Amino acid sequence: MTFVAASAPSMPASNQPAGTTSRVRDLRLDFFRGIAMFIILISHTPGNLLSAWIPARWGFSDATEMFVFCSGMASAIAFGAVFDRSGWALGTARVGFRIWQVYWAHIGLFVAIAAMLAGIDFYGGYGKNYIGSLNLWKFFADPAVPLVGLMTLTYVPNYFDILPMYMVVLAMMPLVIALQRVHTRLVFAFMAAVWIGAQTSLWGDAHLAFPAEPWSERKWFFNPFGWQLVFFTGFALMRGWIPKPPVNITLIALSAFIVLAIIPLSNIGVRAIERDWFFVTETGNPIIDMRLALKPLTDKTDFGILRYVHFLALAYLAWVIAGDKGDNLLARGNSALSQAWAYIVAIILKVGQQSLAVFIVSMFLARVMGFVMDLTGRGTANTWLVNLGGAAVLVAAAYGAGWFKSQPWKRSAT
Repeated sequence: MTFVAASAPSMPASNQPAGTTSRVRDLRLDFFRGIAMFIILISHTPGNLLSAWIPARWGFSDATEMFVFCSGMASAIAFGAVFDRSGWALGTARVGFRIWQVYWAHIGLFVAIAAMLAGIDFYGGYGKNYIGSLNLWKFFADPAVPLVGLMTLTYVPNYFDILPMYMVVLAMMPLVIALQRVHTRLVFAFMAAVWIGAQTSLWGDAHLAFPAEPWSERKWFFNPFGWQLVFFTGFALMRGWIPKPPVNITLIALSAFIVLAIIPLSNIGVRAIERDWFFVTETGNPIIDMRLALKPLTDKTDFGILRYVHFLALAYLAWVIAGDKGDNLLARGNSALSQAWAYIVAIILKVGQQSLAVFIVSMFLARVMGFVMDLTGRGTANTWLVNLGGAAVLVAAAYGAGWFKSQPWKRSAT
């Protein structure tokens, strides 16, 4: 996931290399990344009742695809301009520096969460083993091997696998840029070949993947060789390697059909089926059988192709609804409702702009929220209260990060 802000000034048209995209902020990137951050907080909070209604329950793709796709687009703006302006070598160095930053964010996040869980277990005695809730037994029982694995990314517990996936995808960017300078079709051939190589359903244990721990055969939950497909789709769109799709009734109808047709196969649909609401026959249920048959195509680890199709349909509909550069997201008029919407959009945009800081806070905060609800209960009112409190913390983190990045200490006192 690319944690960059697409906010730098535009390059003058006369100085801009042919075939590149000017660095103009597109509200849709920050808006949908911000929405994804709130969904990620909800979905990572243990026992959160609201997670039953997040978009992932209605289809194959979820907030992860939304975030990775938008991040690919933002990377094309932030990093692509460096490659255009300063050359391939310095562009690669810039990407390497970002990988270095995210690496230490990953290490810090793991240490912070592990310390918090250990502290709760040591001082609390609340009738639950919080270290075990993230399967960190090995790390605390004999930390020597896990510690080496942590630093070399060969020990990646499931909860901590998003940033490693992002680092590997970022590392592919210089190669993608180099391939495009030879021919754009080579980029798409590379994307397809790497994605095919990552599919367990095709290659079994020989598929492209990284080991997640030294003591078992488990692989990273988010396989970067599969997930690069959606990242570089966003990257290619923003770079202009893929033309933006036209707005017409045929594509709108097709996208809507895909989204609606998948609902019966989603978690919500299967839950309804299991309660005998519909599609029940004397010999069983064809919808559930179909979902099981399609499992290799909807696999989250290797990024199954139906997740890609579902996401593209959703993304197209969102693109149409949001309007060119997100114009439809802007408030119209001076009514109280318009002003309230303007404030909401501004907050979501801020959260999307400060994505690395907000993501780190959200992953830590989700465990805190789960602990709070373990103590106070998971009734409807309390669940809403805890989630609203968590959302407020994310917003505060976003504005705080923005304030520090503005370096106010460098401004004149006047």
